[in-house]
Amino acid sequence: MKHLILTLLFSVTLFAQGAKVASPAEGYQLLMQGNERFVKGQLLHPDRDEVRRVKTVAGQTPFGTILGCSDSRVPPEILFDQGVGDLFVVRVAGNVVGPIELASIEYSVIYLGSKILIVLGHENCGAVDAVQQGKTKDIEPIAELISPAIKPNMTLENAVKENVKNVVGQLEKNPVLADLIKKKQFAVVGGYYDLVSGKVIVLTPAPTHR
Repeated sequence: MKHLILTLLFSVTLFAQGAKVASPAEGYQLLMQGNERFVKGQLLHPDRDEVRRVKTVAGQTPFGTILGCSDSRVPPEILFDQGVGDLFVVRVAGNVVGPIELASIEYSVIYLGSKILIVLGHENCGAVDAVQQGKTKDIEPIAELISPAIKPNMTLENAVKENVKNVVGQLEKNPVLADLIKKKQFAVVGGYYDLVSGKVIVLTPAPTHR
């Protein structure tokens, strides 16, 4: 209980400051604390009032970026318990990254100062399932990006997780992002969202404080 109270107080303090985040590790911590509140049904619903709306009219400074699936069951602001202006969200079926998604991510990092990016796959992903079953008519551009993750006799869960890891690796090799990662000014983390529990399971190394 004491740990929970301290966590909530820490979160409220950051929210009161407009979620100003100095490092990838702080951004990661803020997101995972929000997900913990979501799982436990203890949502704070931060930064969703008139004050925050007015404050963000002139511009935005999201501390985190989410590359997530378009699936209606996986809304990032809700499952990470964040508010208006906190997250820059890029959503596409299968949480893949093509030229458009990459440009959006680079924009959030270079121009908006995002410190942490989570590539978020999820349980029972329809796009990954379609590629596994060879039912890719009319979704060929997405299927082409998911296909490298598909291996024979793979479970859907493992295919989704492999797809996430592939995307993380792809982003980490991007020259712009790689330079910031090397300087520890930015980090990319892979996650898997469990539809039943609401928990985000971390699949790749998380950033730590310097």
